[in-house]
Amino acid sequence: MVQDTSRPGNGNAAPLRPPALHSRYNPVGEAEKYITSLSFRETPRFFILIEPGRGYMVPILHRKFPEAKIIVLHVRIQEEAELYDLEDPASVSKPVPAVWSPESGIALQRFLEREIPDTEAAAIRIIEWRPALAVYGESYLRLFSETAEFVKRVDANTRTVRAFGERWFKNFFKIMGMTRRVIHHAGALVSLPCIITGAGPSLEESLPLIKELKNKERLFILGVSASAPALHAGGLIPDLIITTDGGGWALFHLYECLRAGDTKHTLGLAASLYAALPSQAGDLPLLLISDGSLWQNLILQGLNLPFVSLVQRGTVTASALDLAFALTRGNVFIAGMDLSHRDICTHARPYSFDRVFEERSSRLNPVYTQTFTRSFGIIAGGSHNIYASWFGRQLDAYPKRLYTLGNNHPVFNGLKPWDAADRSFDMPSKWKSAEGPLGFQTIPPRTNLAKQGAEILIQALAVPQASERIKRELAPLLFPDEKDVTAEILCDKILDITAAYTRGREHG
Repeated sequence: MVQDTSRPGNGNAAPLRPPALHSRYNPVGEAEKYITSLSFRETPRFFILIEPGRGYMVPILHRKFPEAKIIVLHVRIQEEAELYDLEDPASVSKPVPAVWSPESGIALQRFLEREIPDTEAAAIRIIEWRPALAVYGESYLRLFSETAEFVKRVDANTRTVRAFGERWFKNFFKIMGMTRRVIHHAGALVSLPCIITGAGPSLEESLPLIKELKNKERLFILGVSASAPALHAGGLIPDLIITTDGGGWALFHLYECLRAGDTKHTLGLAASLYAALPSQAGDLPLLLISDGSLWQNLILQGLNLPFVSLVQRGTVTASALDLAFALTRGNVFIAGMDLSHRDICTHARPYSFDRVFEERSSRLNPVYTQTFTRSFGIIAGGSHNIYASWFGRQLDAYPKRLYTLGNNHPVFNGLKPWDAADRSFDMPSKWKSAEGPLGFQTIPPRTNLAKQGAEILIQALAVPQASERIKRELAPLLFPDEKDVTAEILCDKILDITAAYTRGREHG
């Protein structure tokens, strides 16, 4: 509570003291009263406290909701003497909140992603300590706004999981069943510069420059799957194609890649284990991307398969950036990341859906009308604005070797252009994908990775230390409308879903 500390004296008021974060008389009672005044329809799994000062609310929340995780966000770093008052005799044990401040060395969004998995907004409760608004003003409002944006994003991700979770789970075992070769990535790409190509309209303008650079020096091209047709049309073959989309429409982009006939020159396909892949993709070496969940990591480690772990971002362009920084110590350039339209042009041409529009076209449904309808729907959905806002907050957290090439979205204007980059790379004289830093591991014939993976998962569900976490991860995927899902129910579901992928298969 902010106290009025002015005093009368000889007709003149003494100067006001700065606003106080807590009551000077009974701060614990003040915090208790405030928490009691809040209503909770359901028991939250996560509490996010926006600048709670000395944290008098922390032990009170811990006592009332012992199973909930408490996350504390500070506008500024707190002095050690004022950090938390945890001496609450009514508390059974001292709570240990996850704490962030601008001096923590990690961006707020990354911190929240690390501490809070994708979950419904109803499971997260933001608690403001409103006296902090009078003390910190705009800084407090910015912190609250960014936190609310994060909650909105994870809630959207959770709703997507509810709709597609079972399909994604099936995709995982389909990928396991088709995998013949996997890519080793532990050696990184030395200092090879990497160009990430998004599928925005500006990619068309950047292609001649990328081709010119490619002819002069050795570059590694990491293309999102939707950009591959435009790259092929421009005479460029991506070294690695990345796909993370689990929807059936994502297959159209990969079909175009396979039709191009140049995949023998492509190093391989980096695929999220939720991604939808056509069966022909099994002919390419795969760089497996785990989302960091325990169940995926246990299977991959149990099968002794190399993989890279990346947080789900909701957009493949963000995943491509994470992958590039995981693979190379060289400079990273972005091209075709428009995050917007040009009139009704939504993507670089040729685009995979062009073929679909052409096949559906008629006198009453011309290609122009279909293109307009699609572009209008994307604009109405607002996803571009969400991604642009996320990138705007995230850019400072990326390594300082990120550059922009071409006319990307204005959110990237703060990055230096490609010609300002340090071009003194320590590059190998010759690149041989089979002998280079990214080597291949061939799966022995008649190895049934899908069956073995299902067995590893079922065995893990029988281990109490792992079972609870795996249930929290898999229940939203397989039983989104049920609250109490047992390990036995999950095992039955896993066996039922994986039956199609657990028959013996001879590779090669």
